[in-house]
Amino acid sequence: MTGSRTPVAVLAAAALLAASLPAAAQTPPDLRDLVGARAGQAESAVQSRGYVFVRTQEGGDAKWSYWRRGDDCVQITTRDGRYASIDRMDRDRCGGSAHNSGDAAAAVLAGVAVIGLAAALAHHNRNHNDRDERHDDDYSRGYQDALYGATYDRNDSEAYHDGYLAGEAERSNRRASNTDHVRRAPWAAQQACSARADDFQNRPRGSSTPISVREEGDEWRMVMGTGPYRSVCVVSDDGRVRSIDPY
Repeated sequence: MTGSRTPVAVLAAAALLAASLPAAAQTPPDLRDLVGARAGQAESAVQSRGYVFVRTQEGGDAKWSYWRRGDDCVQITTRDGRYASIDRMDRDRCGGSAHNSGDAAAAVLAGVAVIGLAAALAHHNRNHNDRDERHDDDYSRGYQDALYGATYDRNDSEAYHDGYLAGEAERSNRRASNTDHVRRAPWAAQQACSARADDFQNRPRGSSTPISVREEGDEWRMVMGTGPYRSVCVVSDDGRVRSIDPY
């Protein structure tokens, strides 16, 4: 009954194919429950499980973010504001070994969404003293929907609308700060201008990020985004801020 047996050559080919598949075909068990979750809520869960944000790419209707824990690397695909898939990747996608100087930068970037929301909501509430918990929840949901590319809910509240506008501003800032053009500036210079812009705009630490940079000799001129507000920071390579002014 040899006709019922799978040929050895086919088995060998299947084994070879399986061995050649990338690690991306697997979802890490500790993140499996987050597939389908709203991105704004799930991001904090990813961080709480020990993963550190590395970088983000966008294209079409999707966004791909890369996260690292030790030598493990995962790619999270976000569509319409939800985690469409979470895949294990080769560690080179996350910059190789986890033991490098990028860890500090990644840890700061991972908290931008949470800090940005807190700062935007606090600023908004200072101008709307009659707001309540329901208002804050609607605002936060609108902010997260915009930040993660979810469709605008036209049937929602005014607070949701205000949050969505703030989230769009933060999304624009984050996209600009993650470009190769901006990332070529020294990390010390970026951090120094971010801190100074936070003080200048009276926002919590981590609210500001460079969205455009220009090299001028041994200094950098950076346009800083703090939500919808802009400032111009001049800084040295090693992080000494020369000046900061309104944009």
